[in-house]
Amino acid sequence: MTTVRYKHARFSARFPADFRYSPSHYWMATADDGSGLWRVGFTKFATRMLGELVEAAFEPAEGDPVRSGQVIGTVEGFKAASDVYCVMDGAFHGMNPLLREDACIVRSHPYDTGWLYAVDGQPEPGHLDVHAYIEHLDVIIRRMAEEQHAEP
Repeated sequence: MTTVRYKHARFSARFPADFRYSPSHYWMATADDGSGLWRVGFTKFATRMLGELVEAAFEPAEGDPVRSGQVIGTVEGFKAASDVYCVMDGAFHGMNPLLREDACIVRSHPYDTGWLYAVDGQPEPGHLDVHAYIEHLDVIIRRMAEEQHAEP
């Protein structure tokens, strides 16, 4: 897997070059099993913000239609619980079965075995390639740093 290295202040990561990315910090990649399905997961930036996960649950049944922006589940971590949004338009094809055994895999292996869910469909409009996602991330991290320095 070819990756693009990113470093900004205290955050560094390698992002798979051929994945698609959402501005909301999910990645999308075709499954490598030849099924034509897309797998979706959290980016390294998202996992850093969420912390360790202890549980994941998804609402749609396999085959249910899903759309970009729809809340389709939740993840619970030591820090907080968060909604999981769909970043694909198509049919839901289930959650990663490994999450039932070890939800921490989302953080430890975010770009391979740590995927969240699968969809038969297309990435959301406005999805980004790796370079556009890195530019987006730069803006967000700069803004976070400015806000942190502006607090009394």
